[in-house]
Amino acid sequence: MSIPDTTLVDDVTARLRDVPDFPKPGIIFKDITPVLADPRLFGRVITAMSAPFRGQHITKVVGIEARGFLLGAPIALALHAGFVPARKPGKLPYRSVVERYSLEYGADGLELHEDALQQGERVLIVDDVLATGGTAEASSRLVKKLGGDLVGYSFLINLDFLGGAKRLGPDKVTSLLTF
Repeated sequence: MSIPDTTLVDDVTARLRDVPDFPKPGIIFKDITPVLADPRLFGRVITAMSAPFRGQHITKVVGIEARGFLLGAPIALALHAGFVPARKPGKLPYRSVVERYSLEYGADGLELHEDALQQGERVLIVDDVLATGGTAEASSRLVKKLGGDLVGYSFLINLDFLGGAKRLGPDKVTSLLTF
């Protein structure tokens, strides 16, 4: 499901920067840093990305390393929820649980602190870009391992042609932009 606001979509699209061959040849990276650099536009993005989840009693927002932190923390504040960072293995200072996954250009893993979620907490997962869905799916498995109830996913960009929303369940996925 996309978040409708054609003016915002146009404004964000105008500020995105395509970076060819990053992080490897053949990939066109969608750089969101120009969007983040504009405080008014950044605020509008946070409002739009959090809007579909208002009133859904979200208790925790899980932001996926690293750009998911930049979007997830202010979305958590907007929803009056706590923020939980999903980090690469070995980056969290306390005992953690890990989930391995494949992504469009390699393999990796994510960790959450073992006490990051309580049984039955209502969780929103946030990241900047949805591609194949491997990273977000691994995050959802971590949420379930810790007893959380996954309410949905909020992405700035959905690269629909890569099938990530289908993998995650299109009824749980929102995005501001779809390519």
